Amino acid sequence: MSTSALFLVVLLTGMLLVCAGLGMAILLSPKSFNAQKGEPYECGIPTHGTSWMQFKVGYYLFAILYLMFDVEAIFLFPWATVVRELGMPGLYCILFFILILGLGLAYAWKKGALKWK
Repeated sequence: MSTSALFLVVLLTGMLLVCAGLGMAILLSPKSFNAQKGEPYECGIPTHGTSWMQFKVGYYLFAILYLMFDVEAIFLFPWATVVRELGMPGLYCILFFILILGLGLAYAWKKGALKWK
């Protein structure tokens, strides 16, 4: 079997499994046609005022910074598994990577992005 045929089989199998799972969820899930189900609420308490309110941009900035540093920390795990094979050039590369992370953290700290107001 050629690699393109194998790729096509895996792709079609994946698409079939996803469609089957979604179809089963639609068919087997309980359905309720209650008017109260469509109302917005928070913690079971009806909302007061409009549901479309703006949040401070600081919350989004804090979340993006967290995700950015979290994803960059994930990049350290593959490096740690092959650190002996990479030798000194690998060490220099990861030290440069951590230096860039540190500079980004220092910049965010200096700008006050890490203060929860």
